Amino acid sequence: MRFGIFVPQGWRLDLVGIDPAAQWTVMRDLAQRFDAVDAWESLWVYDHFHTVPVPTEEATHEAWTLMSAFAASTSRIRLGQMCTAMSYRNPAYLAKVAATVDHISNGRVEMGIGAGWYEHEWRAYGYGFPPARERLARLREGVEIFRQAWTTGSATLDGKHYQVNGAIVRPLPVQEGGIPIWVAGGGEKVTLRIAAQYARYTNFVGEPEEFAHKSELLRGHCAELGTDFDAITRSSNFNAAVGATEAEVAERLEALIARYTPFLGADEARRQVTDWFATSAAVGTPEQIVERLSKVKDLGLGYGIFNFPEAAYDTSGIELFEREVIPALR
Repeated sequence: MRFGIFVPQGWRLDLVGIDPAAQWTVMRDLAQRFDAVDAWESLWVYDHFHTVPVPTEEATHEAWTLMSAFAASTSRIRLGQMCTAMSYRNPAYLAKVAATVDHISNGRVEMGIGAGWYEHEWRAYGYGFPPARERLARLREGVEIFRQAWTTGSATLDGKHYQVNGAIVRPLPVQEGGIPIWVAGGGEKVTLRIAAQYARYTNFVGEPEEFAHKSELLRGHCAELGTDFDAITRSSNFNAAVGATEAEVAERLEALIARYTPFLGADEARRQVTDWFATSAAVGTPEQIVERLSKVKDLGLGYGIFNFPEAAYDTSGIELFEREVIPALR
């Protein structure tokens, strides 16, 4: 099993109380810390503009700007977004941006891509909010543009949603064959079929029963398309709260509730934290987490990406995870 970690960027109210002028330093220092720990293969950010679970005036730093900055300030760790919303940027332009970041990083970029879902920020930024069918159609066309651009140096597509005519993307990415594509989402008829056709990685829910179900659907799509199911690494994201004792885990969750309360109210803050963490396999003592993640690993989970909501303030839980969880599962 391989491991990635999210760098706090504000989207999940994970930089609250830190002066905006100091936030880049916090993010950069964490990225460099993770870069120095071989256990972490990759670091990740979210592609969002407004905070969750509700929009607030708190900072949310832009994903691809951070990709470029992390590319220049780290040397080993791979760099991903979970996940870029296809419709937020023209895909030919995004292919060019990603290829440039791949050069800055000397070939360390991953392309996490999805259809997008956060309606409030779509509308606020003037993108409208097309129905899911259209968002998924844009995803399919955009991924085809990526593939052309990164393998041939140009892209031409007369699509329903995107039209490009000889869009030059030079230099090609450093990575032979192009930047690895992660198709994020578990949509059974369309998203998983796009993943089966184009992805080197998928990213969908990590709850064992549903993970197994999505995996079998992906296998079926691969069989229909003639692609290799075993060549696709399946990943999941996990909200993490780890402590030496269950009491320490509870303290971490209470601290998160306290951070959310000024924005949501006490009852809603508790409900949100309960919803986000109650079923996560990465909540508990190291022994409990190893046991839960092992069940999903046995079902084919090859890659876990972990969000520690206190990372900007306290890395002791991350350190415990590095010492006792990762070695047991690698």
